[in-house]
Amino acid sequence: MPRRPEKKTTPLAVLADESAPWFEGGLRFECTQCGNCCSGPPGYVWLSDDEIDRFSTHLKLERLDFLKQYCRKVGGRVSLKERKNDRGQYDCVFLAESTVNGQRKRGCSVYEVRPLQCRTWPFWHGLLEDADAWNSAAVGCPGMNAGTHYAMEQIVNLRDASDWPDRQQTPTSKPTDQ
Repeated sequence: MPRRPEKKTTPLAVLADESAPWFEGGLRFECTQCGNCCSGPPGYVWLSDDEIDRFSTHLKLERLDFLKQYCRKVGGRVSLKERKNDRGQYDCVFLAESTVNGQRKRGCSVYEVRPLQCRTWPFWHGLLEDADAWNSAAVGCPGMNAGTHYAMEQIVNLRDASDWPDRQQTPTSKPTDQ
């Protein structure tokens, strides 16, 4: 009877780790205060109950007044309102424009309490799906692929965050004019 050939095995050290994300070496991002992430086609900035409370406290408004003035209900969830600008795009209700040293800056007028969704830009699941998704978003965001290097662990922590502690490192820098 012919003998079955022995199955050759490959040492694990030789195999590539298929579970490692494409951004294993990290990514670069530095907010340029262009405001592009706060403007564009219609979209949603989802708010948790804790974020609604933070906004209300920060703006010194009753919760219900904050919701009426700045939010909309979409399919049982709460999102910040948008305003259509003169370019036909939709701006977050809290997007503010100013001029600093002759340069136009666009940033968050409630930066200190901006929602987690904003704090974690651009390290979102969809943008981290693959390099093509990341680079496609980078076309509209001059801060992507530039500036501060974020290690894989930092990126994963931001991507998977469900709330933000007082001193969480975030990928955006505080606007200089606010």
